[in-house]
Amino acid sequence: MEFIWHDGGRAACGYVGLTGDCVTRAIAIATGTSYRDVYRRMGEISEVSPRNGVTTSAATDYLSELGFTYSRLGGPGFSEQWLPKGALVVHLSSKDSRRHGHFCSVIDHVLYDTWNPSDSGEYIIQGYWTRPAVAGQPTLPIVRHGRREDTEQTLTQKEFDKVLHLLKSLDNTANNAGSTDGEKRNALRMLQNLMLRHNLSREDITDDNNVENVRFTRMACCVNGRRACMWEKNLAAYLIAEIFPMSDWYFGVKGNRTLFWFYGPLDDVQNCLALFRELLLTIATSARLQYGGYSRGSGASYAEGYVAGLPRYQSGQGASTVENVVSSTALILARTLAVRKAAKGWLRFECGTSLVTERGNGRDQHDPDAADRGKEHGSKHDLSAANGRKRITSQ
Repeated sequence: MEFIWHDGGRAACGYVGLTGDCVTRAIAIATGTSYRDVYRRMGEISEVSPRNGVTTSAATDYLSELGFTYSRLGGPGFSEQWLPKGALVVHLSSKDSRRHGHFCSVIDHVLYDTWNPSDSGEYIIQGYWTRPAVAGQPTLPIVRHGRREDTEQTLTQKEFDKVLHLLKSLDNTANNAGSTDGEKRNALRMLQNLMLRHNLSREDITDDNNVENVRFTRMACCVNGRRACMWEKNLAAYLIAEIFPMSDWYFGVKGNRTLFWFYGPLDDVQNCLALFRELLLTIATSARLQYGGYSRGSGASYAEGYVAGLPRYQSGQGASTVENVVSSTALILARTLAVRKAAKGWLRFECGTSLVTERGNGRDQHDPDAADRGKEHGSKHDLSAANGRKRITSQ
């Protein structure tokens, strides 16, 4: 299913930090309503902050208020063939009962979300909500994606930014050792009243190591076989360590294929995934042409050597010849660690995925000559910035 990253307007409305807001996000996208208005109304219906998610019944009540109708499917896999065109709020559940459900928005068979649940094959469609057809009115959201905000919405956003600024100032006053007891009490009272009035929590106004506005996502690359080759794992680790250190990766099995998942900041994940696919194709093709394959024997040894020979920019080799490589300063390192920690929290909180570490056995039939040849070829690659991302230059 075609996927477009969209947070429903959460960041534009001044909300920060990690959250499990799939219901609010999906409804805001499908209806064209301001994220803040949906967030506030969901809080009123559920009588709790929707920051960490709401019940299906609360979502049903709100969508019913908007005139949406529900169609139950209860079983088919998450595919566009089971969904009609128009603006839909789709309710997904996991085949694995240990995983959480998910809400997303699908408009004319295009998925709008912060990650693509159709990639994993883990979700099935329980049902979907649709806007009723009214003569003379479109079924798509009134506010189109990409449309410029009108004056009223812009003014409202500015006012909301002022509220967030005031909340942060009051919080600083309440926690300032130089404030008097009276100032602290007044600041806390005003802080609580404003948060209740605007349906906010302390997490919404707390900075999280300057990563609160990072747009996270995860994307997958499929490779053949239920067992990933060692050189494929080494290649993923190389890209994260040397070129995209703010992202991270893991792998899993789906049917007869292995999925390499990359997660972290949106732009980094997109670029990392594209470069991973290019390198996979280049290395596998080279190994196949020279040794007849890339998954075992001399072909696998060649591929492993190829990855081992790729330039190591973070270690200082060739750093002067590559532009826009992340510098290894203490400030950048601290920022990188904070983003990666937040990305792992986002993965667990939003996607319901917790990672485990496993150890594999070594591979037999290692060919040192093929590995040396691959290492020589890999060392000749120049990963330079082109079209906004690192690409392979021709040999």
